[in-house]
Amino acid sequence: MRGKWYVGLMTGTVLDGQIDVAFLKTDGEKLQEFGAYALVPYDQKTCQILEETLTIARGWNFIGPDPAFFAKAEKALTLAQAEAVRTLANATNLDLTDIEAVGFHGQTVLHHPPSGNTLGQTRQLGDGQLMAAHLGVPVIYDFRRDDMAMGGQGAPLCACYHGALLDQIGAGPDTAILNLGGVANLSWRDASGLYIAFDTGPANAPLNDWVKSCGLGAMDRDGALAAAGRVDEAKLTAMLSHGYFAKPFPKSLDRFDFSAAMAEGASPADGAALLTAFCAAAVAKGLALLPSYPKRLIVAGGGRHNPTLLAEIEARAKITLENADSYGWRGDAVEAECFAYLAARHRAKLPITFPTTTGCPRPMTGGKCALP
Repeated sequence: MRGKWYVGLMTGTVLDGQIDVAFLKTDGEKLQEFGAYALVPYDQKTCQILEETLTIARGWNFIGPDPAFFAKAEKALTLAQAEAVRTLANATNLDLTDIEAVGFHGQTVLHHPPSGNTLGQTRQLGDGQLMAAHLGVPVIYDFRRDDMAMGGQGAPLCACYHGALLDQIGAGPDTAILNLGGVANLSWRDASGLYIAFDTGPANAPLNDWVKSCGLGAMDRDGALAAAGRVDEAKLTAMLSHGYFAKPFPKSLDRFDFSAAMAEGASPADGAALLTAFCAAAVAKGLALLPSYPKRLIVAGGGRHNPTLLAEIEARAKITLENADSYGWRGDAVEAECFAYLAARHRAKLPITFPTTTGCPRPMTGGKCALP
């Protein structure tokens, strides 16, 4: 089938102030062309609104109706992301009428996975109808709700896109993909095509929060702060005793399930070292849950720019890491591309979640379609 142009939008829970916008030509199965990609910054006012929204969401905690502030944040981020799509399309001489649909993830403000017989809950801010009206393009959004209504985790959603990337390089069960965003997630596929995916643990979110709390910037750039510190191995062992790491997949995390508070009492450098090692050790524990241990791990997401984190993962997981960019992929764009791909799968009525990726009862389609 001939592919069409889709746009994917992503802003991660790490809140780096950027909108990831990626164009992808696909039929929802094969990847036919990587199009334009850009990181478009939010204005300072919108960044402040989103920061405040996360704080309000934790206080709300799904009790009662949505806080009134959500509507303000939703409108601001929707219009900002719509303009990011328009700007990138104009810059690359792509007419909006050439876009089949936009995959709009929205901003996750709270995510509670299912527990026992209790269904999970998730909230992504993003007004698909407003974006569709603004752009004159169909918008696919609210990707997680249907899965969670059927008892699924609602996350991660990347497995089938990661599978398409692995198909592109002819990779088999000896290869897994790790995305290092606010949270780390792992995707693997066996020889029969069975997908397994789950969140391994925290990644950039607690580390970035720690660096900010120390007044040392927005992130541990190049892993320099962690490299100057010492890992408290006894404390790390205690942190790894958390029940999440022994829990079988499928499983998922909220951005704040593991926070920067884990490093309280440490010096800035030692705290950064501890949180970096914690992410790496959690990846190692995740890999050990797979039916067979892969020989190589392809790394995407912002965390791949942190050499200290990558060295920790290699040492603690005893695995060879390879940068997604070395395969001609765009490591910073993978999450946004994923939502372009999921939009294509929605249009083709193909599943986006599976029993072994989210715990849903059967392969399920997902997302809502807003028409202009």
